[in-house]
Formats: sequence, C-alpha cells, structure tokens
Amino acid sequence: MGMNGQNSGLNAEVLRRQRAVSEAEISLSALSAANPAAGESLSRLVQVVAAEAARSPRFAKALAQTMGGSDAPAPARTPTKRAARSKRAKGLLDPFAVFSVSGETGLRARLGTLTVDQLKDIIAENGMNHDGAAMRWKTPSRLVDRIVERVQARSTKGDVLR
Repeated sequence: MGMNGQNSGLNAEVLRRQRAVSEAEISLSALSAANPAAGESLSRLVQVVAAEAARSPRFAKALAQTMGGSDAPAPARTPTKRAARSKRAKGLLDPFAVFSVSGETGLRARLGTLTVDQLKDIIAENGMNHDGAAMRWKTPSRLVDRIVERVQARSTKGDVLR
C-alpha cells in the first residue's frame, strides 16, 4: 500500500474522530436543552478530563485503557457459531439525537456524509429494517429516506395524546 492508502486511512481516522466529537457535542446540546444544569456540569467535567488527558500522556493512556480505546488490550474472543454471521458495527451517529437538535434537514445532511455500510449500521442498530428490505438496498438516498422516515415516525409517536 502506497502513500495514498496511508493517507486515506489517516483521513478516515481523522474523520472518525471528528464525527465522535460532533456526536458528543450534539448529545451535550440535547442534554443542555432538556436539563441546563446537568448539561453544564457534564460539559465542565468533559472539559477537565480532556484538558488533563491532553496535558498528561500517562493519564491519556490510562483513560484510553479504561474506556476501551486503542491502547487497551484486546479482549479475548472465543469463536462461536453465531460469530460466523456478519454482525453490523455500531452506528456512527444517533439519528434521534441529530433529529431532535437539527430537524429533518440537519439529519439528512449528516446522513449524506455516510457510506452505504454506515447507513446500514444505523438501520440495524436502531431496528429500522422492519420489512427486511433495507439491508439489500445499495443506494444511499434510499437508506437515508428509511432512516428519516423511521426517526420521524418514532419521534412523533404518541403526539395525538398530547
């Protein structure tokens, strides 16, 4: 693998990290809207921990190991019959959190940056493949439509009773 392969791997890692930070920001914003005191307290806690991890490599390593980061030893896995089946990865974002903060337009914009496999991960994680069809789809727009449709349906469920 040449430099391009290394750069794309590096860029993918940077994008993954940026997405994780963005997801944390969305979650903190949603918490702050629902409970300002809790949101502010948690924000301050995250800031203190992040600042200390940036200052102390030893603390950063201990934090990564505690949180299951890349410096943590890999857990022992025993092969099972079920492991042979393809298990989807955890979704890169919580579509419900994005929808509650940014609405349909924001959700569609965020989903538009994801690959087909990443969209399928979100669908699988959130049980949005009720008819079994979505995992066979290959077009991102179709998968995005499914996610938005299910998020809207679940977000408005029970509104008639309000």
